[in-house]
Amino acid sequence: MKTLFNLILLVFVLTLNSCKNDKQAETATLSEYKFTDKGMPVNCDGIDQQLLNEAIFAFEDDIYTFFKDRSPNPNLALTYAQFMSTANNGRANYAEILTPHTVEIFKVLKTNPELWNTNNSASNLNYNSNFFDCISNNIRDNNLKTTLQALLKTGSMSPKLITAPLSSRYNQASNDKYLAAYIAFDLFYAKLFDVDLTMVKERAPEKVDFNLIPR
Repeated sequence: MKTLFNLILLVFVLTLNSCKNDKQAETATLSEYKFTDKGMPVNCDGIDQQLLNEAIFAFEDDIYTFFKDRSPNPNLALTYAQFMSTANNGRANYAEILTPHTVEIFKVLKTNPELWNTNNSASNLNYNSNFFDCISNNIRDNNLKTTLQALLKTGSMSPKLITAPLSSRYNQASNDKYLAAYIAFDLFYAKLFDVDLTMVKERAPEKVDFNLIPR
């Protein structure tokens, strides 16, 4: 009798915790959306559309702001090249690239279990999700799409294997937001599971050279 009571109590506790976690996942929301003026060009099942597009544009804003001073003629396409080069070589300092707003986005994204597979040594991104299926089917470049889908079909998809075909197409990401979504989620957000997010600070305001301001 005592064993039965303990079993019932255990089931009750597990069910309560499960409901609590589900409720937390459902109520996790972003406190502010900064890029609504850019629209919602990416539409995929399995993720809130407004959050998805906010995540993409916040990522682009972070990498552009971080890398723009490293080029005499900064633009978003070149920024992608600079970010991907450091990310693929394992030299990306995510804590410095990130801003608190993007950290908040990531924390909300983490509450969606379908997006992630932290048991995969290749990437924390879930390549078997509806979300990733949507991305792979909507990338505009047919050759890149074919390569990506072939890697998925053979179960060999990884950031390392997609690096070569992707590196020559970085300039397309600024216009193809499905490609941008892949880069943002696999080379950026998926990496943040291993980043100390407490180290992320607001960027220092840009210094103004008053000698360049017309009197």
